[in-house]
Order: sequence, then structure tokens, then C-alpha cells
Amino acid sequence: MPAFSRLWRFLLPACMFLSLLCVQAFPRELTRAGAEDLDSPASILANQVDGIAYKPIPFGKLRQQLTLDYIRSHYDPAATNFLIDPKMIVIHWTASPTAESALSAFRPEELPPGRPELLRGGRLNVSSHFIVERDGGIVQLMPENWMARHTIGLNRIAIGIENVGGPDLPLTKAQLSSNAALVRMLVRKHPGISVLIGHYEYKAFRKTPLWQERDPSYFTGKTDPGPEFMVKLRELTKDLGLSGSNVRN
Repeated sequence: MPAFSRLWRFLLPACMFLSLLCVQAFPRELTRAGAEDLDSPASILANQVDGIAYKPIPFGKLRQQLTLDYIRSHYDPAATNFLIDPKMIVIHWTASPTAESALSAFRPEELPPGRPELLRGGRLNVSSHFIVERDGGIVQLMPENWMARHTIGLNRIAIGIENVGGPDLPLTKAQLSSNAALVRMLVRKHPGISVLIGHYEYKAFRKTPLWQERDPSYFTGKTDPGPEFMVKLRELTKDLGLSGSNVRN
């Protein structure tokens, strides 16, 4: 009995120490998202479709926490995870000449200096789910059901597609074809998607139920990817019956 008592006096502090380490290593807010949700190949389109490369941007504990902080600040103070339920696809351009330059901008988990108009919204860096290269190549950066910071007010329901190019580097026919194909794949995989817009159209949703921004003064002007590209993309995907910036549901 004395031996058992001495063993118990050793085991109890050890168990308490291990429990404390687990709590510190896996904050409650992040573990509630579920490891199966964070790592599931089912949420990565590139694992299922030939021709889509998967080049994940860093999404470690810092980005996870900053994403959750952003959601709590802008959308839902009681949020416990950063998973999204896609209802919309937003088309962007990178305003950069190469996919690598866009990836370099997205890789930092924290917003770099020099973006004061975005810093007021939080420290989380901008990102997107996909990049379409000049030759039409598609790169996936993160699972579609993780939130990316790419469109004010709509991040929690929107999948972002970036196209390499900008006002001085018009988007290509190959990019148009790849965007149409990618939109089709995403709608097939996520039947809840019913809206397709260009980034420049996002403010039309400010008085709809899809808009979730808690700060009514937080928005910026956008022009990407331009009306001409969206007209052509909508023509190629019109059979999907997706709504545009005129949605009011």
C-alpha cells in the first residue's frame, strides 16, 4: 500500500502536466473544427481532377487563429471554426505577371505592411482557393471548405479564383476556358453554389442575406476581373443557371 501511494503521488502530477500540454498545443476553438475536416482529401479538388496542381500555402496555427479571429470580428463572434459552406464563386485577377508572384503574396500567414486599407480589417493575410495561370493551368492553394480572405463581406460563403494578369495584362482565352471548366467542377462538387460574380460586383450584395460583414463602413473599390471577362465566362457557363450581381435571394 505505501508503494502504491508513492506511485500515485508520482503519476498524478505527471497526468496533470500532460493534460496542460494538450490544452496549450490544441486550443479549443481550433480542435472543434475537427482534424478530419482540416486534412480531408475530400475537400481538395486537385486530388480528384487531373490537370489541377495542389500547391498549398502555409496554413499553420497562426493562420488558423487569425482566420478564426477574422470570422469572429467580421461575421460571427461565437464562431468555433473556419470552415465554409460554399454558395458563391468570386473571380479575381492577381494584378501580377506570374503565378509565383501571386503565391509569394499569399504565402505569409499575416498581412504584410503596406496594405493599410486591409489592415484595419485584421492581421490575416489575403489568399484564394485557386490560381489560374496565363496558359490555363490551374493551381489549388487550399481546400475549398476553408475560409480564404479574398472578398469583403462574402468570404464565409465564397470560393475565390485568382487569374494571373490585370489591367495592363489582359486575361487570356486559355484562362477563360479554364475558369469555365473550374466553375463547372466546383458546382458539381458543391451543389449549394448558385452565384457567380466578378470581384468588382461584390458590393451589390451588401443588402442581401449573403452579406455577413458586421462593419458597414468596411469595403474597398474593385475592378477585377473586368466586365468583359465576366460576360464571356457567364456565356460559357449559362447552362448552370448561376445568378450574378442581380441576386436578391
